[in-house]
Amino acid sequence: MSLDALFGQTINLLAKNLDLRARRHEYIAGNIANMETPNYTPKNLSFEKELQDTVKNRKAGGGGGVTHPRHIPLKGVAGTVEEVHGVVEERASRSAGGDGNRVDMEVEMGKLAENQILFNASIQVLSKKFEGLKYAVKGGN
Repeated sequence: MSLDALFGQTINLLAKNLDLRARRHEYIAGNIANMETPNYTPKNLSFEKELQDTVKNRKAGGGGGVTHPRHIPLKGVAGTVEEVHGVVEERASRSAGGDGNRVDMEVEMGKLAENQILFNASIQVLSKKFEGLKYAVKGGN
């Protein structure tokens, strides 16, 4: 029996979400650390759209999802949760200051707080999923 059959895709999805949230945290922390670096452009890890498209394709039973090992996946679309990597994009938070730095501390701190809240929420959902499995294994006791 495969782990997908036992746990479903929820655990894989939550694990990938946690991995990407941790990576996004690193990018945001890097932006804050480079706040005074001349000509620095902040970076952001964007993965929500790709993750949503993957889940949508899986539910629809089509799109980029591969249902058989010999099927050819569509290019440009993550066929499985494991294939979601996120896209690193450079963005201008504000107009460049005199030194060319575009980091806006308030924006970055807001993104850091939001990312931390979503990370913690994912941890709680994953914890509840395992509690439910533990409850089922014990026979409801």
